[in-house]
Amino acid sequence: MDAGALWDRYNRYLCNSPEIGLSLDISRMNFDDAFLNRLEPTMQRAFLAMAALEEGVIANPDEHRMVGHYWLRNPAIAPTPEIRAEIEAAIAKVRNFTNDVHGGIIRTATGETFTRLLVIGIGGSALGPQFVADALSSPDDRLKPFFLDNTDPDGMDRVFADLGADLARTLTIVISKSGSTKETRNGMLEARAAYQRAGLDFSRHSVAVTGDNSELDKLAAAEGWIERFPMWDWVGGRTSVTSAVGLLPAALQGIDIMALLEGAKRCDQITRRPVTMTNPAALVALMWHHATNGRGEKDLVMLPYKDRLLLFSRYLQQLIMESIGKEWDLNGHVVNQGLTVYGNKGSTDQHAYVQQLREGVANFFVTFIEVLQDRAGASLPVEEGITSGDFLFGFFQGTRTALYEKGRESLTITVERLDAATIGALIALFERTVGLYAALVGINAYHQPGVEAGKKAAGTVIALQKSAVELLKRERRPLTAAEVAAALGAPESNESVFAILRHLAANPDRGVGVEKAGDVSEWKFQARQ
Repeated sequence: MDAGALWDRYNRYLCNSPEIGLSLDISRMNFDDAFLNRLEPTMQRAFLAMAALEEGVIANPDEHRMVGHYWLRNPAIAPTPEIRAEIEAAIAKVRNFTNDVHGGIIRTATGETFTRLLVIGIGGSALGPQFVADALSSPDDRLKPFFLDNTDPDGMDRVFADLGADLARTLTIVISKSGSTKETRNGMLEARAAYQRAGLDFSRHSVAVTGDNSELDKLAAAEGWIERFPMWDWVGGRTSVTSAVGLLPAALQGIDIMALLEGAKRCDQITRRPVTMTNPAALVALMWHHATNGRGEKDLVMLPYKDRLLLFSRYLQQLIMESIGKEWDLNGHVVNQGLTVYGNKGSTDQHAYVQQLREGVANFFVTFIEVLQDRAGASLPVEEGITSGDFLFGFFQGTRTALYEKGRESLTITVERLDAATIGALIALFERTVGLYAALVGINAYHQPGVEAGKKAAGTVIALQKSAVELLKRERRPLTAAEVAAALGAPESNESVFAILRHLAANPDRGVGVEKAGDVSEWKFQARQ
C-alpha cells in the first residue's frame, strides 16, 4: 500500500477517545470492511452480554458468582444498594486509613511512622499492584513498596535483605480472598518470622485484604492486626486492581487513587457504547479475532515505548491468558482457546527480538503503546534540536514501519501522558477488551479451572513428600526412589518421589541425605541422623 493510501486508511480507522486522552490506530492490521461487517452482529451480541454482566447476571456458573469489577469505579451502577454501599465504604476506608498512616496517627509498635510497604500476594493480588506501583512511582512516594509474590525462599530473603533495618518501619499488607492460598500464606509466615527475628510484633505492622470470615480474616481478627479490608466473591483476582487489592497499596504509596478510579470509570463509559467504530475496546477485540482467526493462532506482543509500562505485559499475561485460555466453550464443545501474550519495552525490544519479529516466523501481531509526553519538564538536547525522547519516538516509528514493510500486523495505542487516570483507563480498556473478545468466541472469561487443577496437583506432591519423609525416618536405611514409592503403595510415582527426595537432599536443613552412585535409579536416600 502506498503512503497516500495508508494515510487514508489511517484517517478512516483511527479511533479517538479524547475523554481519556487515548487514540487507537488499527490501520496496519490487514482487515477489510467485509470482516467488520461479518463480525458486527456477533459484536452487538457481545455488547448485550457485557451489559448483562454489569447488571449482575451470574457470569461464573461454576461458582454461581456475579462478576462486578466495573462497579468498583462506579458504585452507582452496582445491581443492589447493599453492594453500592459496600464499595463506597471500602473506598472511604482505604482513604481514611491512608490518611492516618501518612499523618502519623497509625504508627509502628515502637511509635515510629511507616516508611516502607510490604505487599504479600500472588497472581492478581500482586501483578496489578506491582504494575501500578512501578508505573506511578516517584521520588515523593510516601511509602516505598516491596513485594513478596512467590513462594521462593531465596526471593523472599532478597526482599528482607533490601528492607534491612527498615523492616521496623514497614507496613505489611497480606492479600488473599480465601486466606488459604499457599503462596500467600507462606509469604506471611516468612514475614512473621522476619519481624520476630527483629524483635517486632508482626500483628502491629500488618493489615489484611481478604474475604469476610475467611481463614485470613479470622487470623487477623484473633491476633489484632491493625485493620482488615474487604475482598468480594464477585471480583476475580485478575480484575481486582481497582478494589482494595490495588487501591490500598497504591494509596499508601502516595498515588492518587481517585484519579485512577476516574480514569477507569471514563474508559468504562466509552467502551460501553454499542457503536463499534467509536469503541476502542471493541476494535481491539476485533483485531484480536482478525489476527488469530478467533482461535489464538498468533501471539500478542506488547511493545510499550515507555519504561513505566515495562510490567504491563506481565499484568496482561494473567488478565488475558487466564481469561481466554479455555478448553470448553459456552456450549460444552472442546475449543482449546487462548491468546499468548509476551512483551518487553521500546527500544529495548529492538535490541532483543525485533530481528525475529521482522524476519522470522510470522506467528504474532504487535500492540504498540506510545506516550506523547516525554517527561514532566524540559529535555536535554542530545543532538542539535533533538532529545532522548525524540530518539525513543523515532525508534518506535522505525520499528512500526519496519514490521509493516514485512507484512507484520500491528495496532497502536497512543496516550497523551502517563498519570494515574491514564493507568486506570488502560486497565479498564483491556478488561473490557477481554470480556468482549470472550463473548465473540463464545467462552467464559471469568473462571479458571486449569489454575485450580494445578493447585490440586501441587497439594498431591506435598502430601507425597510428607509420606516419603516419614517413611525414611521409620526405615532408617538407604532406599532408592523406587523402593520408597513401592513402600508407599505408589509405584506409579517413582519419578515424583525421586524429584522430591533429590530436592530435599539439596537442602541440608531438610533432613534427607543421598548417596549418588550409579544412575539416578540407583541413588539411595536416607533420613539424616
